[in-house]
Amino acid sequence: MVTIVAAGLLPGRANAAAAPVAADDGAKITAERWLDETTLDVTVSSPALGESVPVRILVPKGWTRTASRTWPVVYAFHGGRDTYVSWTRSTDIKQVAADYDAMVVMPDTGWAGWFTDWWNYGNGGVPKWETFHTSELLELMERNYRAGTSRATMGISSAGYGAVKYAARHPGMFAYAASFSGVLHLTQLGVPAFALLQASERYDALRIWGDPLTNRKNWAANDPYELASHLRGTGLYIASGLTGLPGPNDHPVVGDELIHPQEVICGSTTVSLVNRLKKLGIPATTHIYPNGWHNWSTWQPEMHRAWPLIMKAIGARPNAATPRVQA
Repeated sequence: MVTIVAAGLLPGRANAAAAPVAADDGAKITAERWLDETTLDVTVSSPALGESVPVRILVPKGWTRTASRTWPVVYAFHGGRDTYVSWTRSTDIKQVAADYDAMVVMPDTGWAGWFTDWWNYGNGGVPKWETFHTSELLELMERNYRAGTSRATMGISSAGYGAVKYAARHPGMFAYAASFSGVLHLTQLGVPAFALLQASERYDALRIWGDPLTNRKNWAANDPYELASHLRGTGLYIASGLTGLPGPNDHPVVGDELIHPQEVICGSTTVSLVNRLKKLGIPATTHIYPNGWHNWSTWQPEMHRAWPLIMKAIGARPNAATPRVQA
């Protein structure tokens, strides 16, 4: 049974399915809580991760659990040092999504989980973030919340990596993938050290892909640059800054770091993938700009630019009211 914690008076929302349908591997919804009429938090018990994790869902106007139809979906991933609430906390995604007939699903991605089934020194096992996101999560959303199979994915920073990587490793799963300041060439000189450093704040980072030299095949198998040919047929929006200096949407104050070096790294890898796509003749909408910090002040405008393209790709219709002008 699902544990219901109702938030306020939400007629028709506080009634969960008596027996939620599990994923093929036994992953299941163990709790859900409506925050308002369109925002739902659920807890997933995940065999792939060996733990329970949260997922936030935005449902569109007219959504019901028992509808005869399904809705197109955007799977929006958070960055490496953040949580599943980041998109609704730091952007106006709720308002932007409300203009269209689509769902948004925002799952946990772990602290530097890196969107990968960890190698664990050749032993495999948990955590399996890729399995959670591309198998368990999709099955649970589609079997219990009327999520459709017309899907897009997007992410910021390491999650931009995850969005493009998933689209490349699972051709046809996502009609569109958007990366904002993503790490898009994992094996580029200097980038493995950057990725390992972030993960090593909490984990033995070599558990993820192994050593970047002796286990290079693992790294290459998870590198969007190496997988670029598999992106043919997937719509792409790829954006990043280059200098790490403050951009038009940043407003430095005393004590701020003037340069965000991680944006320089992400920008370099983004340009690398963009050039690779051009060589392969794979179209992509790109926005490579000089200045802009590695933060939400830069990413929200990019989301606004990408959103209509994402909606078109997944067949999400604008609501009857004219969508607001995108910033």
